[in-house]
Amino acid sequence: MSAAPVAVTVGEERTEVVVENLRRTQIVMYAGAGGDFNPLHTDEPFATQVAGHPTVMSHGMLVMGLAGQVLVDWFGTANVRRYRARFQAPTWPGDTLTVTARIDEVRAEGDEQLAEVTLTTTNQDGRAVLGGSATVVTAGEAT
Repeated sequence: MSAAPVAVTVGEERTEVVVENLRRTQIVMYAGAGGDFNPLHTDEPFATQVAGHPTVMSHGMLVMGLAGQVLVDWFGTANVRRYRARFQAPTWPGDTLTVTARIDEVRAEGDEQLAEVTLTTTNQDGRAVLGGSATVVTAGEAT
């Protein structure tokens, strides 16, 4: 999705549920799309008996992609200049993930207005599973 830049202010936030009840099917579909068939993500007996996990876990990059949807919804794909993330805890089938994106800085750079955004992704228990940051193009005044 491409969108015109939007005006934002420092401290402004958006919160969005990016997935409710993460399904095993979504995890397997991501494995196929990303080519990552690590048995931690796709093989229940391996994940539980060998690795000692309660079940298969989702791919970190799947969670990062889901979290990035907040940036796309707010700013449009073409306006996201940089996106980084740190995986903080595993996500499992059945998890519901909520992302809060917060504007930390708005500035002029060349002939563009840019904003620095912090993203926090939590599961249904309020546990942080992913933290991230992004630089996006905005239409607001630099502050």
